[in-house]
Amino acid sequence: MLFTKAIVRTPAKSVVNGIDDYADEGKPDYQLALKEHQDYVATLNDLGITTTILGPLEDYPDSCFVEDPAVVFDDFAVITNPARSTRQKERDLIRPAIKQFYTDYQIFEITSPGTLEGGDVMPVDNNVIYVGRSARTNQAGIDQFTKIAAKFGKTVKAVPVQKVLHLKTGTTYLGNNKLLVAGEYIDSPYFKNFDQLKVPAGEDYAVNCINTGNGVIMPAGFPRVKKLLEDNGFTTREVNMSEFSKIDGGLTCLSLRFN
Repeated sequence: MLFTKAIVRTPAKSVVNGIDDYADEGKPDYQLALKEHQDYVATLNDLGITTTILGPLEDYPDSCFVEDPAVVFDDFAVITNPARSTRQKERDLIRPAIKQFYTDYQIFEITSPGTLEGGDVMPVDNNVIYVGRSARTNQAGIDQFTKIAAKFGKTVKAVPVQKVLHLKTGTTYLGNNKLLVAGEYIDSPYFKNFDQLKVPAGEDYAVNCINTGNGVIMPAGFPRVKKLLEDNGFTTREVNMSEFSKIDGGLTCLSLRFN
């Protein structure tokens, strides 16, 4: 699960107008969001990850969530097709950063009518990738992604997403067969072969974590999830996510991570 590189994008001032389909917590504070993002990047760096920081895009309020317009693996990358029309132009704006690390032969693209967002893509071990079929990722997008992944020996398994935004809003793979699960994914038959670490009710937001291999980055303010992780052998690093949670964003949304 260890990765060595990450791509992030500094939030624009327009982040205060980011999409809010689920949170209903009010608008973010730009200065606080900027501070939280800087702390996020500092934490990645402190854990040994080399971070490429892209400049803000004022015309695209959600563009700090770089995981939606692209999906990256060690051996290939996919420019996705976000479901919301306001985000589709981000595809071309993330492409130059992807091309710094991947050749043209390693870069693929999801095209209409397919939609796919990186928040629905969850790699696990043994070359298996779970993909959420959600309001943002449709079956046509999954079918296209499945064919791309197969070129690199990877198997895709689709999972319905019914109550949350993305698959990784409800579950995170931590490695060693351990799966952090919340809400609709607790005891889900789709994940019956994993060791499920069940997030206590009321702390569902903290299910979205990042295992760097040197520690798990988790949102601050969720003591029961912190204890759950530490009781299962993980060291934790907390970062504040109060402003990004207001626009349906989680920790994984803010970076593309790879070797």
